[in-house]
Amino acid sequence: MNLSFREIRIEDNAQIAKVIRTALEEYGVARPGTVYTDPTTDDLFSLFKQERSSYFIAELNGELIGGCGVFPTLGLPKDCAEIVKLYIKKEARGLHIGFKLLEKCAHAAQEMGYQSLYLETLPELDKAVSLYERCGYTLLEKPLGESGHFACSIWMLKEL
Repeated sequence: MNLSFREIRIEDNAQIAKVIRTALEEYGVARPGTVYTDPTTDDLFSLFKQERSSYFIAELNGELIGGCGVFPTLGLPKDCAEIVKLYIKKEARGLHIGFKLLEKCAHAAQEMGYQSLYLETLPELDKAVSLYERCGYTLLEKPLGESGHFACSIWMLKEL
């Protein structure tokens, strides 16, 4: 198993958008108010050109199998970024790739000067929620920032 990570490239846009939407379809949460209908999903390369942001692609044996990013979402507290668009192809789940992507993002966030990380998710993505909890994220009572993902009902925060 040859697992590698790298920054997103423009040629990754269509593949990573497909990984994201396919995962949401698998879990029955392909609906408005999620990243499924977010117009930025089709051009993550451009989105992550923003200062103090980063998106990592995971490749398994040379094939794009997932990704995850750090983004300075509007309205978040000072020195807080959002963990965004953590999705992995079904056949690559269970290999600790999500954990490794989260570690990579946390390290990048620290290097960019962030002191905490926020995320939003859905109850149907329960395996992701338990991963976030194992990585030190704690539940919040209400959302932070202005992600536009109004369908999300789980909000979590981690101090770096």
